Amino acid sequence: MTTIIHKADSRGHADHGWLNAYHSFSFAGYYDPERIQFGALRVLNDDTVAAGMGFGTHPHDNMEIITIPLEGDLAHKDSMGNTEIIKFGDVQVMSAGTGIQHSEFNPNADKRTKLLQIWLFPKQRNVTPRYQQITLNVDDRKNKLQQILSPNADDAGVWIHQDAWFSMGKFDAGTQTDYTLNKKDNGIYLFVLSGSVTVAGNEVNTRDAIGITDFETLDIKANTDAEFLLMEVPMNY
Repeated sequence: MTTIIHKADSRGHADHGWLNAYHSFSFAGYYDPERIQFGALRVLNDDTVAAGMGFGTHPHDNMEIITIPLEGDLAHKDSMGNTEIIKFGDVQVMSAGTGIQHSEFNPNADKRTKLLQIWLFPKQRNVTPRYQQITLNVDDRKNKLQQILSPNADDAGVWIHQDAWFSMGKFDAGTQTDYTLNKKDNGIYLFVLSGSVTVAGNEVNTRDAIGITDFETLDIKANTDAEFLLMEVPMNY
């Protein structure tokens, strides 16, 4: 088992006024040669968008882009004709493939929006762009792992063009579970949204992350009430 811990205060940070962004991996003006990616996981941005503000229309290609709102709403518009509002409890995915353009903004004049945006390299390039958005029952992650993403259209959650599985948990203090890889030689990157969690004997706290490879099953225990996102991703892709 190989472990790497990324403490919350070691992340890249950019405060643009309208956008307060923390980058787990090199992004925009933040560059760390030791923090380029974790396997197929290229971007994990922890963003707060001010009321009425947002990202203007911009392009993407050959990337699987996942957006998970944590607080407030996010309005989305893209070149495929999708115009949607994404809320807490929703998960959105765009397979950029051969190329898309989109914009995202906080439609509310009186409250901020907090979200995670995650980019994964796809296992197949130049696919036809696609959009998917679902609403999950957040109660289904109470003291257990709720799968929110997989490579399979028939499974729970959204699906993407990569052999990755994401789960979210909201655990009471003392709750423990085991996680077994869906695919051999994948790794996991666990990001703590709140609280304290021990993963394979390593304690990680709010906004810390831990990456683990070379294992089949690991144990996860909430030391306090805790919420976290677990991302199983290919290390070779």
